Amino acid sequence: MRVYEPGVPPLAFTQMLNSSAIDREAAARFRTVMAREGTDETALLAQDRQAPVRWFREVYPVLDRAEATQLGFAFAEHSQLTSFGPLSVPLVSAGSVAEIVELFAFLPLISTALRPHVHPGESGLTIGLTGHTRDPDLDCLVVAYGGSTVLRLLDLLAGTLPSVTLYLEWPAPASAAEWEQSRGGRVVFDAPTSYVQVPQDALDEVCRFADPVAYRVAIADLRTALERRHGTISFAERVRLLLEEDPGQAHGARVADKLSVSTSTLKRRLAEEGTTFREVRESWLREQAIALLLDPTITISQVAADLAYGDLSNFSHAFKRWTGQSPREFRHTRGHPPDDLSRASPAGSGRRDQR
Repeated sequence: MRVYEPGVPPLAFTQMLNSSAIDREAAARFRTVMAREGTDETALLAQDRQAPVRWFREVYPVLDRAEATQLGFAFAEHSQLTSFGPLSVPLVSAGSVAEIVELFAFLPLISTALRPHVHPGESGLTIGLTGHTRDPDLDCLVVAYGGSTVLRLLDLLAGTLPSVTLYLEWPAPASAAEWEQSRGGRVVFDAPTSYVQVPQDALDEVCRFADPVAYRVAIADLRTALERRHGTISFAERVRLLLEEDPGQAHGARVADKLSVSTSTLKRRLAEEGTTFREVRESWLREQAIALLLDPTITISQVAADLAYGDLSNFSHAFKRWTGQSPREFRHTRGHPPDDLSRASPAGSGRRDQR
């Protein structure tokens, strides 16, 4: 298997493979692919190796957005509290929904195919969901799976929370109607972007199996594991971490210097991972911009300042290039007033510590 390719948790994958979520022929094709690459379910679990998402494209060569959504929902329905490796114990022992959300920071330990962007606001939390599979249809699969798994886990751990809603940015496939009904209408399609909205009242909900001691111990172990992982993560992820620390690092030369490599080495290593510095930076900026704009209490000028845009018009042009909408149009589709300057503090007043 390749290094640094997007994958899903090995135990969740194995459980899916042995469930009714897929038919026997598809399961057999998965096992054929695995055998060709010198692995099987036992080896995946023993080595704690993520199952590459590209296997789904091999097993479902004509997979489209509708089928990907259906598969994502089906896989989520078979998720167990034990499905997520090192995150399983803190999930079960979390004392509140807010503590469950805290675990998203450790998602890279079990999956590199889905990236969450947690943004706290005055009314609760927005969890942006972005697929990183380099395949638009597989992105739909992992986002549908990840978002619907969040709803399922919250139902299992804290009881049904009708105010928590999953938004998906593509049209609803016909196959989604039954799943939407089973989730009490908490799935909204044709949204401006994909995210889970968790209102403040839901964050305060107490979980059924709270164990504060087990949770603290598990979190400490996760932090240690994440620190160890930083020495082995991809160059693209290292660039993203540096951008998180300072969005103003606009030049590859500055990032290369921070990583103690030459600019040519940085360029070569990113190319080996199928990307470029510009692609990584713009992907990160787009994700952050969308998460911030979903919060109506932050002005567009503040979003631009937080992302190190010295000029609002430059930010607006960039955002339209990424999404096809201006920031004001994006907010209008969300039902927010397009000009919210009267409600906010001066531009650049420091929201970066909230992300």
